Amino acid sequence: MAGESAPTRRRDRDEQGRARNARPRDGLGRPLPYGAPGVARQPEGVPRTPAQSLAEAQRLLDAGMPFHAHEVLEDAWKTAPEAERELWRGLAQLAVGLTHAARGNAAGGTALLDRGAAAVEAYADAAPHGIDIAGLLVWARELSGRLTGPQAAAAPVAAADTAPRLRTAVD
Repeated sequence: MAGESAPTRRRDRDEQGRARNARPRDGLGRPLPYGAPGVARQPEGVPRTPAQSLAEAQRLLDAGMPFHAHEVLEDAWKTAPEAERELWRGLAQLAVGLTHAARGNAAGGTALLDRGAAAVEAYADAAPHGIDIAGLLVWARELSGRLTGPQAAAAPVAAADTAPRLRTAVD
């Protein structure tokens, strides 16, 4: 009827009152229906050292959960010293690029892989925290090429099998 509005759903909120979707998510971060079993989300705002952030992100990447690794790297980006923020942002973008590739979104995957590679490349001469910048650049460019090249696979990539190594050596 004229003048009536459709019922509105109240937005999910976290403990601080911020809008946050409470729907469960799968291992690639895709929302599932309310009540469906999902993968535990990464808590936000967890203080970690760079080594802890890299170790946790690597664990998640190796488990085929790049979306969750991105959340860990995003926390590091938000708390990093100014001189390292672009590095951590680039690492988070690489993880999101793998997320898109694993979801079958070649265009989104390529865009984020390219953007992330460009951000981390600035640190190639003095890579902090043992981050394998050269290896990540090779990995990102190879995966981007697989997603868009003449032999591009129509199917999503296997996230765990495609995960990069973040560090050259572990402390």
